[in-house]
Amino acid sequence: MAATSRGTTPEPPVVRPRLTVLSGPSGVGKSTVVAHMRKVHPEVWLSVSATTRTPRPGEQDGVQYHFVTDDEFDKLIANGELLEWAEFAGNRYGTPRRAVQDRLEAGEPVLLEIDLQGARLVRESMPDAQLVFLAPPSWDELVRRLTGRGTESPEVIERRLEAAKVELAAESEFDVTLVNTSVEDVARELLALMDVV
Repeated sequence: MAATSRGTTPEPPVVRPRLTVLSGPSGVGKSTVVAHMRKVHPEVWLSVSATTRTPRPGEQDGVQYHFVTDDEFDKLIANGELLEWAEFAGNRYGTPRRAVQDRLEAGEPVLLEIDLQGARLVRESMPDAQLVFLAPPSWDELVRRLTGRGTESPEVIERRLEAAKVELAAESEFDVTLVNTSVEDVARELLALMDVV
């Protein structure tokens, strides 16, 4: 009689978390949503960008940003060490690739909060990333939020509104759209998309 071997149940495949990118027009509330989400779920890792701008009072290297010189930033680009980068108001900002990959390989959920240009570059370098578009409830509400800050000149606000029209037109390039009617609701929806409960 042939011996029967006891079947072992196969191990379930290891599901690696996907990189989630949150983008949307200026003034839509990306930072507010992310801050609320991380307060509730601090295990969600938010990538810290490298920048050539000088630290503002109270900012610490490695917390708000990795502050680097222009030469160091050039090297990061040349060595392919940035997932994406952009220039804004005379300074450069970029997402360090290694830190993102290390966290994903460790099975941690990773979130990037970046602009439209950055989101497009991430899509090119990491096609399996999940791109989430944060939309305002209405155009009027976005205008109200941008003008209500009271910290910028009318010229700057006008530039931001023009940029917002371009950013809103790119919504179809994203995998999912969340409408920011409530910070708590959007944070919960974003956590669900990232499989964090």
